[in-house]
Amino acid sequence: MIKLSKLAAAVALAVAGNAVMAGEVEVLHWWTSGGEAKSVGELKKIMQAKGNTWKDFAVAGGGGDNAMTVLKSRVVAGNPPAAAQIKGPAIQEWAAEGVLANLDPVAKAEKWDELLPKVVADVMKYKGNYVAAPVNVHRVNWMWANSAVLKKAGVNGTPKTWDEFFVAAEKVKKAGLIAVAHGGQNWQDFTTFESVVLGVGGAKFYNDALIKLDPKALTSATMTKSLETFRKVKGYTDAAAPGRDWNLATAMVIQEKAAFQFMGDWAKGEFTAAGKVPGKDYICAAAPGTANAYTFNVDSFAMFKLKDAAAQKAQADLAAAIMGTQFQEVFNLNKGSIPVRLNMDMSKFDDCAKLSSKDFVATSKTGGLLPSIAHGMAVQPAAEGAIKDAVSQFWNNDKMSVADGVSSIAKAAATK
Repeated sequence: MIKLSKLAAAVALAVAGNAVMAGEVEVLHWWTSGGEAKSVGELKKIMQAKGNTWKDFAVAGGGGDNAMTVLKSRVVAGNPPAAAQIKGPAIQEWAAEGVLANLDPVAKAEKWDELLPKVVADVMKYKGNYVAAPVNVHRVNWMWANSAVLKKAGVNGTPKTWDEFFVAAEKVKKAGLIAVAHGGQNWQDFTTFESVVLGVGGAKFYNDALIKLDPKALTSATMTKSLETFRKVKGYTDAAAPGRDWNLATAMVIQEKAAFQFMGDWAKGEFTAAGKVPGKDYICAAAPGTANAYTFNVDSFAMFKLKDAAAQKAQADLAAAIMGTQFQEVFNLNKGSIPVRLNMDMSKFDDCAKLSSKDFVATSKTGGLLPSIAHGMAVQPAAEGAIKDAVSQFWNNDKMSVADGVSSIAKAAATK
């Protein structure tokens, strides 16, 4: 938990520094690179067109750890920004501290309940009230493949099941190439692991094991089979994987050194930057066995309680703009993700994004739309971190038995 109340007891509440200008909106984010920074600039333009003043509060550092440290000190001092980039169960943790604003007036006026799948809307709410606005959807259960490598190895078509995948991987290996490009970081191990669990066990099992953290599911024969499959995938990675960044693994696929990578759709940005075309140079497909499911990672902005009426109005404008079609389109075209709105025109997007959007809409109706545990969308951070460590320990220790791996992950899931 964030335990702001305890922090507040130790720090005298400071008077908010400067009086907020009429219609000023201060936004904390860590989108400081290329396409992301360009997208933030578009949001700034939309806000300025509505007569508001934009105050950029950018804190560099990939996952946002630095930004969260700064945010806590600001909130404790009684001087929060209007909005901050926060996602998943962390939204509810902040809301439980009583510091987030109720966005229901905007959400009702803009019909968010009709525009968002319920499973996504629920992540944005606390006790039934909207407290955050979603920006995008990243699909996590993607498999990327190099068309030329598959052709060279004599692999016809994209493997749809894990059995088909291992047949293809063996052909790639025999052709003298790397079957699976992987980077040795625990979140990359976990990204692959959750796609394996989803492909082996299906959506209901994934929900029971990795969202509900049900001990029966976590210690079941299906989890045993998942870990056996996961270990088999490891056998097709190269010895230099430990410590490799995800984008360098993607580069191996781009450069025809490796056939496959299991990674979210941020990988597509690397293919695009390299001038590669989906369907021609590379293939985007759901990970084996997961075509009827969709694990999501949704970026969002939580809105903080403000005292100034003009700032509150600007904050409401910001929430409406984030969910508006103009920003949803331009941001996601730049980011490689897809709009979170269900009724979006996808004509400007590439084939991978169109497939992602089609599957996003379809799975939202079937129960196959699921939050990614690897990317902070499914469980509390303590349990997520413990399971992530247990998964990586199994991945990195070939001598650990599958039974011990199952036991270790189940034990980690009980972390509070």
